[in-house]
Amino acid sequence: MAGLSRLITRRWVAGLLALCALLAAGVTIGVVGQAELGPTATASLPLGSDSRAATELSAELPEAEGSAALVLYSSDERLGADALAVVQERARSLPGATGAPPVVAEDGTAATVFVPVVADDATETADVVAELRTAAKADLPDGLTAQVTGPAAIQADLAAVFDGANVRLLGATAGVVALLLIITYRSPVLWLVPLTVVGVADQLAAVLATRTLAVFDVQWDESTIGILSVLVFGAGTDYALLLISRYRDELRVHADRRDAMAKALTRTAEAVLSSASTVVIGLLTLLLSAFPTTRGLGLACAVGVVVAAAFVLVVLPAALVVFGRWIFWPKVPREGQASLADSRSLWRRVGDTVARRPAVFATATVVLLAVAATGMTQIRTGLDGADQFLQKPEAISAGERLSESFPAGSADPTTVVSRGADPAALASTVSAVDGVSSTREVASAGGVSEIQAVLEAAPGSDEATDAVIAIRAAVADLPETHVGGTEAEALDASEASSRDRFLIFPLILGLVLVALGLLLRSVVAPVILVSTVVATYLSSLGLSWVLFTQVLGFDLLDDGVPLLAFVFLVALGVDYNIFLVTRAAEEARGHGSREGMLRALSATGGVITSAGILLAAVFAVLGVLPLVVLAQLGVVICIGVLLDTLVVRTVLVPAIALVLGDRFWWPRRVDGADRSEIASRGAGDPEPELVAAER
Repeated sequence: MAGLSRLITRRWVAGLLALCALLAAGVTIGVVGQAELGPTATASLPLGSDSRAATELSAELPEAEGSAALVLYSSDERLGADALAVVQERARSLPGATGAPPVVAEDGTAATVFVPVVADDATETADVVAELRTAAKADLPDGLTAQVTGPAAIQADLAAVFDGANVRLLGATAGVVALLLIITYRSPVLWLVPLTVVGVADQLAAVLATRTLAVFDVQWDESTIGILSVLVFGAGTDYALLLISRYRDELRVHADRRDAMAKALTRTAEAVLSSASTVVIGLLTLLLSAFPTTRGLGLACAVGVVVAAAFVLVVLPAALVVFGRWIFWPKVPREGQASLADSRSLWRRVGDTVARRPAVFATATVVLLAVAATGMTQIRTGLDGADQFLQKPEAISAGERLSESFPAGSADPTTVVSRGADPAALASTVSAVDGVSSTREVASAGGVSEIQAVLEAAPGSDEATDAVIAIRAAVADLPETHVGGTEAEALDASEASSRDRFLIFPLILGLVLVALGLLLRSVVAPVILVSTVVATYLSSLGLSWVLFTQVLGFDLLDDGVPLLAFVFLVALGVDYNIFLVTRAAEEARGHGSREGMLRALSATGGVITSAGILLAAVFAVLGVLPLVVLAQLGVVICIGVLLDTLVVRTVLVPAIALVLGDRFWWPRRVDGADRSEIASRGAGDPEPELVAAER
């Protein structure tokens, strides 16, 4: 690595390398571009689930690519003759209407018009629903209102959430990163270099990730690129902070900035590569998920982390050495100044305080994390469609009004699709199930028939789930008969999420444990580090649940949040431990285990804290999207990263290491190595062609 570091930082090579890399990335971004989002009808449905089979079988019916909308006309009083005449006219004239007569509620205050929506994707569905809403609301008599709900309208409102979302998310993320970099470096210029490099890496990662997904035929959805961007900015900036901090430290030892960067890159590369490898391994475990979009997210983010690490280890050092020391202005590091490890920094004082009574601090911190984790025992998962939005869209409010006059499941019926079954007999079988209000035949062609069952129970309720289970039991003996619809999909998603957690949780822990063992050549340290990350995860879930229920007003947690939060927190949380303990192992060679840990804390405390706060803030940016699942994921990761940065890495890990001493590294021996190595770190002749003006 030392030879490669010197090549990257060599005069003329550095400038050409940085320029060519950025130009090549720009050409790829502009010419190749991102792959188009593929079909999404089954992208979020678990593989092997009954609801997915229902959707796939339904696709064989004519115009199966469409969905359905329900136009609700309502009034505070019974609909008069004029209002009913308008509703009947709209049932014939609305875009896509079949001409079937409207259905009037028993209380006389509402009527519905069923409209099939034929569209190839979410964008086209949104356009059709928008046209339908305009036509439905035009020239209505006083007192009569029109709203559009149903599966197509919900899909359209969900698509509206992501309309321009990636641009807003990218802007907010870049703004947060820029602000925190300015605060961290307190320099009017320096922050531009890592922000530019990471920004280009983010756009290139989006292109390479979507192209990779397309090549391997892995599905993704609208949120994938947004989460990818947050991760690339977060992880890439973390790696940049670590590199620049070490570069600044080496500038205090070396007269030649190229020697300083070569040494900094050599020392930093191990930690960054180890960290990136651990994150990639963790993300790739998502390929075992039952959800195609979760698989796509894992693969896309793995590609993103590789791109971020490559740009930070190759492009960023080359770009930085093009400039002189002045880029750190006004706090320019000078040769002969004390290094961070030798300084009496805040973090060294924290370490010394912990070192006086490490067992007490370790015990107190564990108790604190345990208390924080108690909240997770109350967690309930399973958001329904109405709970997916931070701001209630028309489709949801219309569905609530619909349930006041019609059976609760009218807006989004459960579907039963069968090959070979007699439609009338199938409808009769389903109608006899407790909890089913009514049934009707939707389509029948080529031996495939589909009926819709309106449930009496409110959407998302336990009663609605029980009704779906009962329908499945009633048709279980019919060959190739499947139950779909929103309620069935939610049931399947809950079961698949439980299966994913049972499979992926232990797998990622085992893989990370092995990766840390190989990196640290130790048994004890990896077990401790992984245990602390798990404690952080449990505590963050507990604290987040209290925040959700007591402050933010959430009653349920999305099924996918625990898994995604676990993967991100374990992978990213291990990062900071890697940064700390690799530096501790390096310092221990010349100063012993105890002093090595304290010097490592002093050297890395500031940069890791800055990186943690930045990463937490970046994930909190997910809240700019009005979608509950992303807001919840952002909050859990934000709290977890802050806990890991400010509590676990600052107090718990050093305290445990100080209590165990050399046993922390068993069976590896880090104490007793050549103590002259640290003293000789500054040795190295500057390149003769450099002049003082370049320093």
